[in-house]
Amino acid sequence: MTQIYLPSTGAADWRRLLADPIKQWETGYSAKSLASCWEAAEGLPKEITDILRIDGCEPELLLALPEHKVQLPGAALGASQNDIFALMRIGSRTMAVTIEGKVDEPFAQLLGQWLVDASPGKLTRLAFLCDVLGLEERTLPHDIYYQLLHRTASAVIEAERFKTDAAVMLVHSFSPTQRWFDAFAHFASLFGGIAEPGKLMLVRPNADRPLYLGWACGDARFLTA
Repeated sequence: MTQIYLPSTGAADWRRLLADPIKQWETGYSAKSLASCWEAAEGLPKEITDILRIDGCEPELLLALPEHKVQLPGAALGASQNDIFALMRIGSRTMAVTIEGKVDEPFAQLLGQWLVDASPGKLTRLAFLCDVLGLEERTLPHDIYYQLLHRTASAVIEAERFKTDAAVMLVHSFSPTQRWFDAFAHFASLFGGIAEPGKLMLVRPNADRPLYLGWACGDARFLTA
């Protein structure tokens, strides 16, 4: 995987980075809606600015990388391919932020489904994710979504790699009904958080690099972009 990135000239540039550029690039779905929204913003979309405004400080986008892959143990399982990875500055602090775009698509498989006939690689990966996130593997409920685990771990891993002050995992949802918010809220409850759309939660305040979770409500006009 190359470590050289080229500037985007528009939303269409994001398409070639998708795992399946044909099936995943459809009007009304997350990949195209997310790309159109972020390109139109020429910085941060308003709803991302609003949710990341901490202590009255305006967030500043330093760098955004679409379809950013974060390597995890169990190489045969593939990397965690984050819809967007962003470096941001908020006041005097820097943040490593992973963005998961959503419309009506689910968060892939439930953990219990993913663990059926689990290979040694899967068990190694799950132990690693729990360690990164400070979760207890033996009490981890199987009705949470595996995707939320590795997307959140990606934020923590990249926060360490880039030596930022904190890590953030945001779901950027364009669903008019906020579909799958209940699944996100259930995941957030593992850390003792009570999720609300449009609200940022500090869920690991005492970690070396504190972790935040949030659900940002996207502009529905990008569903037809």
